[in-house]
Amino acid sequence: MLNIRNFSIIAHIDHGKSTLADRLLEFTHTLAPNEMREQVLDSMDLEREHGVTIKAHHIRMNYRAKDGKDYILNLIDTPGHVDFSYEVSRSLAACEGVILLVDGSQGVEAQTVAHLQEAKKQNLTILPAINKVDLKNVDVEGTRHQIIELMSSMSLTNQLTDPQTILQVSAKKGIGIEEVLEAIVHQIPPPSGDPKGPLKALIFDSVFDRFRGVILHLRVYDGEVKTGMEIELFSSEKRYEVIEVGHFRMGHLSSPLLHTGEVGYLVCGMRDLQEARVGETVVESKKRPLVPLPGYEEAKPMVYMGLYPAQGEEVENLEKALQRLQLNDSALVYQSESSPALGYGFRCGFLGHFHSEIVQERLEREFGLTLIATLPSVRYRVLKRDGSILEIENPSQLPPLKEVLGLEEPFVLVEILSPGDSIGNVLGLCHERRGVQREIRNLNQTRVVLSFELPLCEVIVDFHDRLKSVTRGYGSFDYHWLGYRPADLVRLDILINGVMVDALSTILHKEKAYHWGQQLTKTLRKSIPRQAFEVVIQAAIGKKVISATRIAPFRKDVTAKCYGGDITRKRKLWDKQKVGKKRMKKIGRVEIPQEAFLAALKME
Repeated sequence: MLNIRNFSIIAHIDHGKSTLADRLLEFTHTLAPNEMREQVLDSMDLEREHGVTIKAHHIRMNYRAKDGKDYILNLIDTPGHVDFSYEVSRSLAACEGVILLVDGSQGVEAQTVAHLQEAKKQNLTILPAINKVDLKNVDVEGTRHQIIELMSSMSLTNQLTDPQTILQVSAKKGIGIEEVLEAIVHQIPPPSGDPKGPLKALIFDSVFDRFRGVILHLRVYDGEVKTGMEIELFSSEKRYEVIEVGHFRMGHLSSPLLHTGEVGYLVCGMRDLQEARVGETVVESKKRPLVPLPGYEEAKPMVYMGLYPAQGEEVENLEKALQRLQLNDSALVYQSESSPALGYGFRCGFLGHFHSEIVQERLEREFGLTLIATLPSVRYRVLKRDGSILEIENPSQLPPLKEVLGLEEPFVLVEILSPGDSIGNVLGLCHERRGVQREIRNLNQTRVVLSFELPLCEVIVDFHDRLKSVTRGYGSFDYHWLGYRPADLVRLDILINGVMVDALSTILHKEKAYHWGQQLTKTLRKSIPRQAFEVVIQAAIGKKVISATRIAPFRKDVTAKCYGGDITRKRKLWDKQKVGKKRMKKIGRVEIPQEAFLAALKME
């Protein structure tokens, strides 16, 4: 146990976390030179293309320090994007220390602050490091001061014995990697626990393998787990026999047992991933302890969206694809629903808008599906006149207005890091999004932190893009759940030739309804192709139409063959054409293309 070190690297997105992991693996000769590639722990093509870690990965390294001792280093990888912060809290629960990596050219960012707060909450040892010191525009001294000020503001100065010892690395060029490894073995404490006590292990992740079933990722806190042992899940009391245990390399490396303090995997023939709840305690069935380990909250979806196949017959394939994705993404939830406009599909819950984009892209790329996605929404709370409370994720679930006493919407606390000269633009953006200012504080001479209470629905769609735009690319943000608050909300419906398209219905603030309705009808007018009959697009609140437009039909010149003669002959042909257009309008079905939904998503 004294020679084991469990650690994570935490950083804002694109600050070089995956590249530093590559250099650590290279320096410790964990992988052969022919196995190395960029972002080696990011196994998905999407992770490489977007340049972000989506799914946390783990790997074990062996390192001989300068003092001649051999150490086992367990790197618990973490994502950096705000949508995947739940993965970070799970990974940190298996560690004793973290490397806080900050880009020397960009300085402290919003996710740097958020991840550091999480590490402090779990009482982890923090090793700050400045990355990208090889760049020409790097500001090492400025970044060092930012790190010191940040840690001082969180009362973490006891972790900085000497500010000059803040590590300086270039993950790309391999500068300072040995110093990082030496700091890990000498400053991060070894794991603690009772090697002779009854088994206690915490599940911090799980994946599904179609040949071996559920593979549990766990950290052993007390005792040991070995092949052939009968284990039990503490809360469900379900028992299994251990088939295989082992450590993480680029795959799985089996071993006879896992000791106290070790991180590894366990295979026990479990077939249902729902049984392997994250935060569950694994114990030995013969020596069951009285209390479990403290777990952590399950990930809660924040954004909901309907996903429908473009071809109705593909609904079964979509369900199978969602089932497969859910096996390795416990944050994804879904349930079947039907729409008069789009047929059968699924209402899916995601951690954020970026998470929803990643899932859609995986469904289309890995399973060959063509999807139509509805407008994203959040979970609202409906206070009914009979005293009951109803939570809805889909605007179409809103009861009739005569039954509704009031509506509540979710609020989040948004912390924005911005350059000082962009404060006015950020304040304007947040007030436009119905934000309530909480505080503004200086991080240093050039950066400020702005705290706002914002409705979640105003954050989920294009807030990130707008923030980057108004801060010239230098702004970043993080948000935390606050709870539900009363709001003056209405449901805006879109009608195409009198038929409601529920997939385009949305719940929004009453003040914004008229402007949104006007914009949406204009956008749809450009996106829906012309038909042989007139198409009328209306935006309505209840029975009151607040905006309307029309798409003129294709018109055949039915009088082209008439040369001269009485005008009544032409009028008869025109009247006959009108009757035909009316009948077509009654029975004609307007196909709404995916481009129309995408155009609605991109609206400001």
